[in-house]
Amino acid sequence: MKFIVRDCPPRAAWALEQAGVHPLLARLFAARGVAGADDLDDGLARLLPPDQLRGARDAAVLLADAIAADRRLCFVADYDCDGATACAVGIRGLRLLGARQVDYLVPDRVVDGYGLTPPIARRVKERGAALLITVDNGIASVEGVAEARRLGLQVLVTDHHLPGPELPQAEVTVNPNQPGCPFPSKALAGVGVMFYVLLALRAELRQRGVFAAASQPKLDTLLPLVALGTVADVVKLDANNRRLVAQGLRRVRAGQMPAGLAALFSAAGRKPHTASTFDFGFALGPRINAAGRLADMTLGIECLLTDDPARAAELAQQLDAINRERREIEGGMREQAMLIAESLFEEGDAPPPAVCVFDPEFHEGVVGIVASRLKDRLHRPTFVFAASSAPGKTRELKGSGRSIAGFHLRDALDLVAKRHPGVLLRFGGHAMAAGCTVAAEQLPTFEQALAQVAREWLDAATLQRRLETDGPLAPEYRRSDVVDALQREVWGQGFAPPLFSEEIEVLSQRLVAEKHLALKMRHQGQPVDGIWFGHTEPLPPRVRLAFRLDADEWQGVRRVRFLVEGAEI
Repeated sequence: MKFIVRDCPPRAAWALEQAGVHPLLARLFAARGVAGADDLDDGLARLLPPDQLRGARDAAVLLADAIAADRRLCFVADYDCDGATACAVGIRGLRLLGARQVDYLVPDRVVDGYGLTPPIARRVKERGAALLITVDNGIASVEGVAEARRLGLQVLVTDHHLPGPELPQAEVTVNPNQPGCPFPSKALAGVGVMFYVLLALRAELRQRGVFAAASQPKLDTLLPLVALGTVADVVKLDANNRRLVAQGLRRVRAGQMPAGLAALFSAAGRKPHTASTFDFGFALGPRINAAGRLADMTLGIECLLTDDPARAAELAQQLDAINRERREIEGGMREQAMLIAESLFEEGDAPPPAVCVFDPEFHEGVVGIVASRLKDRLHRPTFVFAASSAPGKTRELKGSGRSIAGFHLRDALDLVAKRHPGVLLRFGGHAMAAGCTVAAEQLPTFEQALAQVAREWLDAATLQRRLETDGPLAPEYRRSDVVDALQREVWGQGFAPPLFSEEIEVLSQRLVAEKHLALKMRHQGQPVDGIWFGHTEPLPPRVRLAFRLDADEWQGVRRVRFLVEGAEI
């Protein structure tokens, strides 16, 4: 592993310090492209305006007309946290803005597959809906939208995924990544797109005289859900997304959140008043996602919709139990997947350019998580496949892929599809994560085709594991109040949390629970504890480490410790 220290423009760091930013934060922000204090203004007034989002105003007119006519509206959601929060934000927002008949439907991951399919469109029609609204899906649902239109339904697509060669013929499509959309933030999550549609709808209703500016409903109550979905979907935290997340966190810390979020914090053993992006990404998000992976995402959406604390607590406990089951399944699958992956190359050799793993016993709801773990371990584009359990689809394999920097996974799948027509039955996704379905007998062909693309696109520099760091940590910042200051900020995809690196003396080391390395170290002449989770190999007496700052509390005393992320050996 090679450490790369981020470049920190001194002029930008100085300007931030002069504006009153903590010196360490000024250095960290400057290294992440923040040029001045204005970039750190997370006020709602600094959000990009909805009128720049193509289709938002047309969507507002469509929804306003439907509300005025008291038509029945039905959301078709996705079965991950972004889709669940987008659905909850859409329903809560439309009710705030006067809609009386709002329903939703979530496809079953196993039975229905992904997105708005023709059978889903028929189920929406059977529910008596007049307007179908997709959230976090729909941009690839050409046949599903066509069936909905054939049935007489109006269709509003709200999505953020990359479009394919053919766009669905919906009444209105809102997606920052659709052709011709000038919206500067292409990184909006599905929940962010829905929130922007609601902002546009409120402006339309204000223009129609339904609300006055002073009496209009406050949509900022939805921001905790927007923040959760944005972080959980691991979209790039550009300036606009950071503002959405910061605003959501601010309300959560003040206790202003839906009952379901409060219950999820409790079930996860986390404290809302010190909420961080870590809580959204690693505590609450996985509990919502678990419902879509192993059970029914209706549980997750109902938890986010209810205003009854007792009902919220009951649903949060169910989600917590499902998440524990997910962890057990994932643990077994991860071990088996690693054994299969390691069988693909000789010990001491480099892994193949791309990795594909399949086992008949794998659970299709967890393949994405396992692919992510394998990708992290091997530093290769990785697909994990499971047999489809959908009726009539037993000969199909569903795969989920995760990639490394420099290898656009969806583009790679597109090239495989062009070179080998018929091998991919379905595919879609992003640069770093994608999914596909293949016939079981075509898996070897897919594996060879993906490896060929990887050989063509990946060079030695890309295949070397690199870790971007922020360089040395000055000893005066090794304090618990600095830890707190760092944790209050918005970090995530594209705005990485602080990671320091320097040579450290290892005084002693021991294994904890047979899988974590506990360390006693000397950092710039002073003792400090550290832990490297999931690592068992001993370290030399002096070693260059990459670490995060953390505060560990024991018997009422808080002590700073280092969370080790890597070693340059």
